[in-house]
Amino acid sequence: MTPPDAPTDTSTGTARGGRRSFAEVFAALSDVQGWMTQAQAERLWAAASRLGAGARIVEIGSYHGRSAIVLSSASVPGVEVYAIDPHGGNDRGPQQIHGEFAEGQADHETFMANLAREGVRERVTHIRKPSQDATDDVPGLLEVVYIDGAHRYEPARADIVRWGRKVAPGGTLLIHDSFSSIGVTLALLTTLVFGAKFRYVGRSGTMTEYRREDVRGPAYLSSVLRQLAQLPYFARNVFFKVLIVLGLRRVTRLLGHGGEWPY
Repeated sequence: MTPPDAPTDTSTGTARGGRRSFAEVFAALSDVQGWMTQAQAERLWAAASRLGAGARIVEIGSYHGRSAIVLSSASVPGVEVYAIDPHGGNDRGPQQIHGEFAEGQADHETFMANLAREGVRERVTHIRKPSQDATDDVPGLLEVVYIDGAHRYEPARADIVRWGRKVAPGGTLLIHDSFSSIGVTLALLTTLVFGAKFRYVGRSGTMTEYRREDVRGPAYLSSVLRQLAQLPYFARNVFFKVLIVLGLRRVTRLLGHGGEWPY
C-alpha cells in the first residue's frame, strides 16, 4: 500500500494507463441515483487510488452503485473491491427504513446494470447479505472500508466496531452521514470520537475519514477536539432535517440551505 498522503489525480484528463479520470467517472454518475456529493466522491477516489495491487476495499451499502463505481474506477488492476448490500428493500435512503423486497430486487438489478454500463462489473464482487452476516465472506485485513449502511444507532455502531477491526494498520475508514444522522453520530461518539485506534483525518460534507493508527498524547487530544468541533454542524443538519420533515423546505432555502436532505 502506498503512503496515505500520496498525491492522487482528479484532473479532467484521462488517467494514466488508459483508466478514466475522476472527472470522467463522476460525470458518468449523473443518472445513477444516490446520495454522494462530488467532494465525497473525490475523497473515495483518493482513498482507492492510493492502493497498490493486492489491496482490498469493502463498501457497506451500495444502493445503485455510485460509490462502487468510483472505488473500482479509481483502483489499479489487482485491487479487490467488495460491495456488501442485501438489496432487501429496506434502508434504501433518507426516511426509507422499511420497504418491499420487490424494491430491493429492482435496486439489485439497477446496481448490476450500472456496474456493467461503466465497465467495472468484473472488478466488483457483490455480497448480497446484511453487513453483519458478511464478515466471513471477506477474511483478513482491509486497506479501505467505506460504511454507508443502516443509519440507526445499533446497526451503525455494529458496522463501525465489526468492520473497523478489519481495517489494516495505516488503512482508511470512511463513514457516510457522520454528524448528520442521529444514529450514526451517536455511534461515532461511542466508538471513534474518544477512541485511540483511529485518527480523525477530516470530512467532506457528512463523509468522515479516519486512519487506522494508535493515537496518543497531543495527537489523541487533537483528534478528539476536531471531532467534537463538528457537533455544531451536526445540530445544523438535524435542524434542517426537522424543517424538511415538517414540509418547510422553503424555510430551509431562506436560511441558506438548498432544501435537499443533508448528506
